[in-house]
Amino acid sequence: MAGDEHNKPTTTTDGGAPVPSDEHSLTIGPDGPIVLHDHYLIEQMANFNRERIPERQPHAKGSGAFGRFEVTSDVSAYTQAALFQPGAKTDVLLRFSTVAGERGSPDTWRDPRGFSIKFYTSEGNYDLVGNNTPVFFIRDPMKFQHFIRSQKRRADTNLRDHDMQWDFWTQSPESAHQVAWLFGDRGIPRTWRHMNGYGSHTYLWVNAQGEKFWVKYHFKTDQGIQCLTQEEADHLAGADSDYHMRDLYQAIDQGNHPSWTLYVQVMPFKEAERYRINPFDLTKVWPHEEYPLIEVGRLTLDQNPTDNHTQIEQAAFEPNNLVPGIGVSPDKMLLARVFSYADAHRARLGVNYKQIPVNSPKAPVHSYSKDGAMRVQNVSDPVYAPNTKGGPEATGETNPAESWGGSGDAVRNAYTLRRDDDDFSQAHTLVREVMDDAQRERLVANVAGHLSKGVSEPVLQRAFEYWRHIDQEVGERIEREVSRA
Repeated sequence: MAGDEHNKPTTTTDGGAPVPSDEHSLTIGPDGPIVLHDHYLIEQMANFNRERIPERQPHAKGSGAFGRFEVTSDVSAYTQAALFQPGAKTDVLLRFSTVAGERGSPDTWRDPRGFSIKFYTSEGNYDLVGNNTPVFFIRDPMKFQHFIRSQKRRADTNLRDHDMQWDFWTQSPESAHQVAWLFGDRGIPRTWRHMNGYGSHTYLWVNAQGEKFWVKYHFKTDQGIQCLTQEEADHLAGADSDYHMRDLYQAIDQGNHPSWTLYVQVMPFKEAERYRINPFDLTKVWPHEEYPLIEVGRLTLDQNPTDNHTQIEQAAFEPNNLVPGIGVSPDKMLLARVFSYADAHRARLGVNYKQIPVNSPKAPVHSYSKDGAMRVQNVSDPVYAPNTKGGPEATGETNPAESWGGSGDAVRNAYTLRRDDDDFSQAHTLVREVMDDAQRERLVANVAGHLSKGVSEPVLQRAFEYWRHIDQEVGERIEREVSRA
């Protein structure tokens, strides 16, 4: 089979033209924004968003609840966003989910958990689309579709396959940090109430004076971190596959309202240019000793849905729902999601999905969108701009949160490497310095157990080498455990 590596066909677009890269999007310089005319990236994302109807493509299995967010500290020095001003209270919807499984899959599979929040602010909806991990498997959106498919079901057997999962991970070394997290103790939370949530991406905050800051969101559970062992999770997958969904509903129904305290890490705008790792790389974290957590407020869930389909299944979260004082960053995954999430909702729910009540903002809407399937809000003339007929008009003011620069040639490249940029160092720190001996023991058992189920020999050897890159001792222990299995 090794000889076949040199006789692989060339990847093409759906129109048959050869593509320049399976890994890198076209950006202005290695650190700059993604360009809209990267037609192959658009084709990949648009086709991927339409593969399955009607459930979500990733994050299909989940549920959620309503509640409120209350500001408890003054962070107005960093952002002018109304929802983060002192004393502000904002209604929210929070949806939890697994990533890879379909709607009928067990809640307790080893998988990241989605943690997506819709803030119904006075300035319009603000959506924060995150997970229960501070990092992700990849840093470039060109690989996202391939990653999700590697975690789902095979085309021939319709079964999930550990071999293709490790085949992808071991050829994507940037996944090491997230994979080490996933197979550690926090890989399977005991309940949604007992896990943290993270914005994961880097965002831009701008204060009333126009000063800019890069931020990362951390929602720390007030219930404390609790996790399931692999054995407990396997038992619950058969005994109660809806365990997490049931737990959240019953807790709220019984008046046991879960809450999370929001903290942010703040990096001065100019500091990002010279920081020792790329602060926009989704596979990396910012050390807390350099950028300590700053408290913002508390999010509490106290109201269950009354119609799960209408209020949860049709909820549409999208990182392009931004408000004044908050913007995106040069994070390539975030920039692609600004397009991809909204496009997925149009494919799944229809072009007027924002008129579904759960997605409708509580702030006034004055837009020129009209017609389309399932349009329910009336449109009146004028239906065009500019006009002299009294229709709404843009103020001409640019949201300062939308302004950051990029320069350079259009390239397909990873981020510019900085002094401490590599794929394995932070994963090594997690395994060797954050985990204790007992946690490492469980990590070895979790990985070895997963690798012992159907992973082919060439992929298996790459997996051992992958883990030796993360931590030499742990990698050797994993290999010994698999050999004994």
